[in-house]
Formats: sequence, C-alpha cells, structure tokens
Amino acid sequence: MLIPFLIMLREGIEAALIVGIVASYLQQSGRGRLMPAVWVGVLLAVALSLFAGAGLQLMAAEFPQKQQELFEGIVGLIAVVMLTSMVFWMRKTARSIKGQLHASIDRALGHGDGQGWALIGMVFLAVAREGLESVFFLLAIFQQSSGWEAPVGALAGIAVSVVIGYGLYSGGVRLDLRRFFRFTGLFILLVAAGLLAGVLRKLHEAGVWNQLQTVVFDMSATLPMDSPLGAVLSGLLGYQAAPVVGEVIVYLVFLAVSLYFFLRPVTAAPSPAAAR
Repeated sequence: MLIPFLIMLREGIEAALIVGIVASYLQQSGRGRLMPAVWVGVLLAVALSLFAGAGLQLMAAEFPQKQQELFEGIVGLIAVVMLTSMVFWMRKTARSIKGQLHASIDRALGHGDGQGWALIGMVFLAVAREGLESVFFLLAIFQQSSGWEAPVGALAGIAVSVVIGYGLYSGGVRLDLRRFFRFTGLFILLVAAGLLAGVLRKLHEAGVWNQLQTVVFDMSATLPMDSPLGAVLSGLLGYQAAPVVGEVIVYLVFLAVSLYFFLRPVTAAPSPAAAR
C-alpha cells in the first residue's frame, strides 16, 4: 500500500505543480479566460490514461499463461523505464520548470488564432505524460499484488496530491519540492530495481530467459515473503526469499548505475531567457 501511495503522491504533485504553474501564469498575465482550456486538457489526459489502463488490462486477460507472463514482463520493463526517466527528468528540470512552462505557454498563445486549442494540447501532453507513467507503474504493481491494499494506496496518493496541489496553488501549503523530489526519487529507484528483477523473473516464467537461474540464498524458512516483514521488504525493496543470480545482478547493477547518476551534482540548466 505504501509504494503505490508514495508514487501516486509524487505523480499527482508533479501534475498538480504543472497545472498550478500554468493557471497562475494565465491569471497573472491577464489570460484567466483561457482557464477552461486548461481543465479540458487535464480531463482529456485523465481519460486517455484510464482508457489506456483498461485496454492493457483487458488485453492481458485474453493471453494464455506464458504469453501473459511475457506481457507482464514487458509492462514491468516499460514501468521501469518510465519511472527512471521521470526521476531524472524532474531532477534535471526542477529548478527551471517554471520558466520552461511560461515559455511554452507564450509560444502556444503567440499565434493569436486557436489559442484555446494550443493551450489544451500543451496541458494535455504535460499531464498525459504523468498519467501514462502512472498507468504502467500501477499495472506492474497490481500484477504482483492481488489484494485491495495497492488500489486503495494509489487512490489515497492521488487524493492527497490533489489537496497538496491546491494548497501549493493557493499558497496555503509550503513544501520543499526540491527535497521532496529528491527523497521520492531515491525511493522510486529502489522500487524500479525490484521491478526490474521481477521482469527477469517474468521472462523466465515465460520461457524467454533461462540463464543465471542458480539460487543465491534461500531465506524462505527464516524470512518468508508472506510474513509481515517479508511483505514490507518485498514491496519496498523488491525482496525475494530465494533470489537467483540473474535477479541479484540486475538489481545491484541497476541500483549502482542509477544512484551514481542521481546523487552526483546537478549541472544547472540555462533559463529560457538566457538561452535567447
């Protein structure tokens, strides 16, 4: 429940931050009349995400067992790629996102005709990115968890992010976004490492990958995955009671490389004004 909550909280705050920056800039620049276009873009992005999730879920249900395992492995791999790219994208653009969005709005509204459609398209693409990332992540998590905790955690994360997003927009909430995104970024990289090891496991079950299947250690008797601590470690860190060599290698190499690039100093990106 904690993993979907935190990731949907982060995704929701990212989306709310984008919408809030756009809404504030429109109000400050005397273009408040275009706010309905912002909400249309948000609703279209949410609808696309819901349809994509439902379509992928229905597609998976029609597959035979081995093809379903392969499909779940592919979904998990896409989730890892999207989650990792999201972490590094926000790490790179966190300081300049406001200026970039303002520049994008000015470009979208600079043609005179069709301003509403241009703004709808800009907001739609920005929010749809977050929505589709969430869809693939939730599918990967739901495939590994059949209980009610994961959906409830995801919904709770979305609800809290909406409240925080409104608070950020209205000025009633002060949040150190840089520290928030750094902390959640580290957490997401740990989750992505576990998902990637799970992808290798799915590919083995699908008959696609059969190398490096020697069990490294077996803690099934000491710390089974269905125990309270085992379930928590499995959800947070991708813990497996009896991991094989390939899963351990993938997990450790992914973490070593991703944490190295994530923790090194950020090179400040030039602002849109300075780039001119």
